[in-house]
Amino acid sequence: MAANTGKLLGRTVFITGASRGIGKAIALKLAKDGANIIIAAKTAEPHPKLPGTIYTAAKEVEEAGGKALPCVVDIRNEDEVRKAVSQAVAKFGGIDILINNASAISLTGTLQTPMKRYDLMNGINARGTYLCSQVCLPYLQKGTNPHILNISPPLNMSPKWFKGHVAYTMAKYGMSMCALGMAEEFREDGIAINTLWPRTAIYTAAMEMLGGGSEVAKQCRKPEIMADSAYVILTKDSKSFTGNFCIDDEILLQHGVTDISTYDCVPGSKLLPDFFLDVGPDDLANQMSSQGATPAFYKSAPGGKASTATPPPADGPQKTFQALKLLLSEDLVQKINGVFQFELSGSQPGTWHLDLKNGAGSAGSGESPKGADCTLIMDSALFTDMFAGKTSATSAFMAGKLKIQGNLALAMKLEKLMQQMQKAKL
Repeated sequence: MAANTGKLLGRTVFITGASRGIGKAIALKLAKDGANIIIAAKTAEPHPKLPGTIYTAAKEVEEAGGKALPCVVDIRNEDEVRKAVSQAVAKFGGIDILINNASAISLTGTLQTPMKRYDLMNGINARGTYLCSQVCLPYLQKGTNPHILNISPPLNMSPKWFKGHVAYTMAKYGMSMCALGMAEEFREDGIAINTLWPRTAIYTAAMEMLGGGSEVAKQCRKPEIMADSAYVILTKDSKSFTGNFCIDDEILLQHGVTDISTYDCVPGSKLLPDFFLDVGPDDLANQMSSQGATPAFYKSAPGGKASTATPPPADGPQKTFQALKLLLSEDLVQKINGVFQFELSGSQPGTWHLDLKNGAGSAGSGESPKGADCTLIMDSALFTDMFAGKTSATSAFMAGKLKIQGNLALAMKLEKLMQQMQKAKL
């Protein structure tokens, strides 16, 4: 892994969304050098399902060797951002580094994205990045080896990264466009402005909440790969390294880190690709199969080669719904409180419903007369495999094989129901 060098000792770093996940991992890495860390996030109170607040993160930063200033900040609010920056300057004397990490995601199509959700994503991702950069830049102009680092992807204009979630892609690319333009605008000021993006899925508490169990975790990397690659970027000369769209493992390999597998959740495993990179799910599946692996999100053909054709289902949706009916109960309805609809394509197309909201529940073919709270769109073979435990909903979702419309929290609950079915061997 990339070793700490002490180059950031006494430097002041403003990080948005650093109470958990990748943001916190970066904060802890920089703290080991003795940096001053401003943890700017909304999480002042514990989340019922996610660990960590700005205060627990601040404690960890100080235990790692840095100094911390936790600030309650909604980066959509200009007054709150200006107040936090003023507090940081008053406490530490300036700002040397800004990391725009905070982000919101909703992988929904145009007709399924309410404007409230659109505004949330664009308000946090694009506008929040622009606002935090604007407020910090006067201090960065006076800073030591100043950097802005946006956790956002390269600007890949392939339609495949737009068609399923136009609003999210626009919002995320907004962060990258900030870097593209500001890098040139402030080049003569010696301020480095770059982006950093993971090549693979990163396993965090948020992904775990989405239902990602061991099957998903083993196809992910740890957030420390983002922390180490961020450290490498932020210790480069700001006058000579700017305007780059960086990928985590590329940065580390260029830095001399030869064994990237140390960042794997399960060393040596084959990994899920992240969004927006040129290697899509099908390409990755072929790469993995050529090395003797079977991607959890993709069926392999005879001979170990990945097949682009949809394999026939082992049992079919009808048998799965027969098993589901055995689980129905008022207790289960009380726990789930939602109606699911499954739009299946492939060898056994059709519409099915699972009502876990009314009475003792019901399941069967056709649309629910009560309407659906959460609709899942997928191939019929994938549907059968998910309920049989051959793949997980989270890995299928990350690979773009599963689309979810409506209440995402209910989809998380459905993942647990699948696990319950597998334990019961239904």
